[in-house]
Amino acid sequence: MRLAADANVLLSALIRGRARLVLDHPKISEILTTEYTIAEVEEYIPIFARKRRLPVDVLILAAASLPVTVVDRANYAKKLPEALRRIGGRDPDDAELLAMALHHTIPVWSNDKDFTSASIELFNTEDLLRHLGVIE
Repeated sequence: MRLAADANVLLSALIRGRARLVLDHPKISEILTTEYTIAEVEEYIPIFARKRRLPVDVLILAAASLPVTVVDRANYAKKLPEALRRIGGRDPDDAELLAMALHHTIPVWSNDKDFTSASIELFNTEDLLRHLGVIE
């Protein structure tokens, strides 16, 4: 299974949250994300480090080692207008990830409710863990 990962699930994986179970699951063949999403993760690392009392440099290294493929914007740019139509009214910051997911015809993995109105297959972490048979 291939997925388009949002920043919130990647941040959860950094701090060894349940999202890490998805990253390490054998049924997940590839996790894609955007440069925009990675920049968002990097922006929130200092905040997470303070909250969790973790060294910032450790979280930066953990982010660099996430098993995700960062897709160049040029690959999905043609889908951006459609993505903005679908989600721009709720959160235009999510349009990049949605466009990439539309381009690759893959589900979005996010705990963000903004994607619920985007007419795309969507998993939050709990639903994805159920789908993978990790939890009941």
